[in-house]
Amino acid sequence: VQLQASGGGLVQPGGSLRLSCATSGHTVSIYTMSIAWFRQAPGKEREFVAAVRSTSGSTYHADSVKGRFTISRDNAKNTVYLQMNSLKPDDTAVYYCAYRSYWSVAYYSSSQYATWGQGTLVTVSS
Repeated sequence: VQLQASGGGLVQPGGSLRLSCATSGHTVSIYTMSIAWFRQAPGKEREFVAAVRSTSGSTYHADSVKGRFTISRDNAKNTVYLQMNSLKPDDTAVYYCAYRSYWSVAYYSSSQYATWGQGTLVTVSS
């Protein structure tokens, strides 16, 4: 399985961006995959942002982005999205999508994901 993250860029505070994580190299639908977004700001550790659970499609968001970011998936396009609204300078980071075959109760831990996309930079600045 390969992941391709895209959609990053420069946006003003209060603005919006939509990140995409396109999946390829698999014969099963992303319906069966658990996919998460993480981010890493300069000098900081990688942190969990959001995840969508395999099969059920249940979603989980970090407290820091709850109410502003929304993760979703399009099974037909084999793509997972991260809609980011009301962006703040603290949201500036490289955003990565990651995949695992089955759901993990520790979905918020980067160690649970074996496959990662290359990252896309989001800069929130005026």
